[in-house]
Amino acid sequence: MLFWQILIDGFAISALYALGATGFTLIFGVSGVLNLSHGAIMVGAAVAAWAAASELGVGPYTGALIGILAGFILAFATYFIAVRPIQRSKVIAESEKEIFILTATLLWGIIIQEAIAYLFTNNAKTVLPIVEGVTTVFGVRTPKNEYFTAAICWVAIGLLWFLVNRTRRGKAVMAASMNPRGVTLLGIELSSIYLTVWAIYGLLAGVAGILLGMFLGVSSYSVGPLTASAFSIVVLGGLGSVSGSLIAAYVVGYLETGTAYLISPAYRTIPALLLLVVVMYLRPQGLFGRR
Repeated sequence: MLFWQILIDGFAISALYALGATGFTLIFGVSGVLNLSHGAIMVGAAVAAWAAASELGVGPYTGALIGILAGFILAFATYFIAVRPIQRSKVIAESEKEIFILTATLLWGIIIQEAIAYLFTNNAKTVLPIVEGVTTVFGVRTPKNEYFTAAICWVAIGLLWFLVNRTRRGKAVMAASMNPRGVTLLGIELSSIYLTVWAIYGLLAGVAGILLGMFLGVSSYSVGPLTASAFSIVVLGGLGSVSGSLIAAYVVGYLETGTAYLISPAYRTIPALLLLVVVMYLRPQGLFGRR
């Protein structure tokens, strides 16, 4: 019974981790930006969905759409407020822009976090589930919304794979992640590629935030742990490697779930952090990293 409980819960939380980390990885792979406001964008989307459905009474479906829109808007706000001005600055040296962007996204994330706390308090918010009820699989009673969460995560990841590998725009995005200069030589503006990537990222972060709000609930205090979790996963899988992030998400998800059930929820993050330290020592580029 315990084995199946860990297997089912671990799969759902790992799927959430995978979806959240995929957008984080995509942004870095294409534009080289480590977006430290990632957790704030996810929480912002979840809180918007909660407020729309619970406070305004628009229902779970419309609330989810509003949450996705909020994630989309916050992602573009991050790009135009915290990232693009630094990328285009002629005052800041090229060698220093990465650390400036890192700091700017961190501060922007804190601003979003404090705004959420001010407008909606620090209390945890649970987004109304789209799928209600409980089902029993292998003797384990599990909310149907948990299976729905895992399914939507993988549908979103599948759509991303199709976009990147089967569409002209997606192939341009993939090419930009490998050779930005080569893309410009083909007559494709990198600025348009960046806009496409941030749009995709906003949708992924919005969906991941809403599903997380349905599954576990979120508060302004969730911002830091969510950003740290995504960062750990992409470092473990390899910065810029989407496939590495997917595998790392399941490694981390099952390590945390197994630790929570077999030892204590208070220690759930420790094994994954220890694994990250070992991987960084033995293979600094991560399991599948290119750089």
